[in-house]
Amino acid sequence: MHNSSIGRSPRNIYLDEGSPAAFSTPTPDSPSVESFYRGNDTSIGELALTSSSAVARTLSYISRSVAVLRKFVKYIGPGLMVSVAYMDPGNFSSSIASAQFQYKLLFSLVVSNIMAGFLQVLASKLGICTGQDLASNCRKHLPPRVNYTIYVFAEISVIATDVAEIIGTAIAFNIIFNIPLFVGVLLSILDMLFVVMAYRPDGPMILLRLFEGFVSLLVFGTVICFAIELGKVSPTTNWGDVALGFLPSKVMFSDTKGLYLSAALLGSNLMPHSLYLGSGVVQARMKAFDIQLGHYVPPAKKRTGGIFTLAAVTNADDETEDQPESAAETYKPSIHAINETMSYTVAELVVSLITVALFVNAAILIVAGSALSTPTDDDGDGALEDADLFTLHHLLTSHLSKAAGSVFAFALLCSGLCGGTVVTIAGQMIMEGHAKVSMPPGIKRIITRGLALIPCIIVVLTGGREGLSTVLNASQVVLSFMLPFISAPLIYFTSNREIMKVELYANSNHPGAPYSRNADYIELDTVSDAKIDTKSINRTTSPGNEQLIAGDESREMEVGSFEIEEEAAENREAKQYKNMSNGKFTTIAAVLVWALISFLNFWLLFSMALGKDVSL
Repeated sequence: MHNSSIGRSPRNIYLDEGSPAAFSTPTPDSPSVESFYRGNDTSIGELALTSSSAVARTLSYISRSVAVLRKFVKYIGPGLMVSVAYMDPGNFSSSIASAQFQYKLLFSLVVSNIMAGFLQVLASKLGICTGQDLASNCRKHLPPRVNYTIYVFAEISVIATDVAEIIGTAIAFNIIFNIPLFVGVLLSILDMLFVVMAYRPDGPMILLRLFEGFVSLLVFGTVICFAIELGKVSPTTNWGDVALGFLPSKVMFSDTKGLYLSAALLGSNLMPHSLYLGSGVVQARMKAFDIQLGHYVPPAKKRTGGIFTLAAVTNADDETEDQPESAAETYKPSIHAINETMSYTVAELVVSLITVALFVNAAILIVAGSALSTPTDDDGDGALEDADLFTLHHLLTSHLSKAAGSVFAFALLCSGLCGGTVVTIAGQMIMEGHAKVSMPPGIKRIITRGLALIPCIIVVLTGGREGLSTVLNASQVVLSFMLPFISAPLIYFTSNREIMKVELYANSNHPGAPYSRNADYIELDTVSDAKIDTKSINRTTSPGNEQLIAGDESREMEVGSFEIEEEAAENREAKQYKNMSNGKFTTIAAVLVWALISFLNFWLLFSMALGKDVSL
């Protein structure tokens, strides 16, 4: 590691360009000027110097700020994709149910987003430091039985999440275009086809940025729709009560229903698939950084005589069964890439969760709280506690305007489409990471989406609108049960020093990296080349001993090779690693968050089993 201050441009030197030497000094022959100096405590030169230094510092600060912002913009994308998981139709349903108490549960919503954001930061940290997503780390570090058990839970959670996205999309199509729910369910497969055609995580960065840009448009579409909704409900909203809602309320503890809803918001806001997604979408920029600086060479490039050429890997004669199937499985980020991207990646994630996920969920609750404060629902029976997505649309249309209802429907459509897109990506990561199933990605996605479509189609044909609402609530119950089992390995991995250690040398553990990049150690791959010179090294130079017996030559080559291997092993042992695992405080906080979320989820499920009126 080099000192970052070495070679730094001496920009600060120019802050002293306004030194006193740069200003004209008054001469004794100028009495008027001399008298002026005598009457002032501060000289013109000192004033000019102070002013020049202040301006230079300001310009330097502005320049650095602009540079940081420009660099931050390059990292926008992964955090927005993760934030989609926090504003899917399932979250719509939970927020609408919480609106029974108007704005009093906004505090629970904020706390739930803080806890979810904390675990999402750990997921990003795992992906950044190991170069692999949560699923791949489970297969690598957990016993097979445990890994496959978690894999089953993860697949169930993906299907449950997919069900929520399908239902939200179908309802939006029904409201906007008056399309039958059955047809809307079938049309929800469009986002899956889009992912099959467009998502290339190991492809060029420009294509990945275009894909992220499309998802970002859907995200911003949802945000804009709810910003418009807030403006439309503003005349009937008591913003003082809204502000008080962000503070703890006695409703959270004194009212049984409020306690259930608070627990539901705290325990079910975090989606299991978002942890896989957050750990898997952060590698692309690090990998591009390492490739650009020569810290990593993709396995598709084969080393031949020190020159890198593209190799037909699938047709290579020397391919072995142990060869990784994808670049993602061989990539180990360099410490340089981690230092370069960690802070920006985490900052982009936190900003996205606050400005997008928290805003949308709070807006849903505020809009629903304002709309559901009317005396009757769409059926006229006043049963607002059973309000669903259709109910909120009806109330917005009838009590505000038709445009308000249409904007809500478009927000629901954007949410369903972008949610279906990211859950499809997460499903691919889960299947490839946990099971390493060898099949085309498109087939994997079709299977996952097909398993989610079947219950939706059956419910639409048999139960209609009420059936869809029931299935939507049931999907949230399933996710609440799966979350503790999926989030536990994340905390274990990020707290493990062995898993989270990062090598300090730039190229010591990157397949295909040039030998000349780091001369502090000898790679075992170079031993075969070194053996060629052992014969000439071990020969004696006397004329009588120029010819060696074949057995002696072989023995001497073996001894030379052993010495080289021993030296290589010693050098490898001397490598230094940086511990990137969680500190004690972070580990304790993570365990407490996991324990609280797990307790709330299982308590709600147990209460439901006892017949309590619980809304998730």
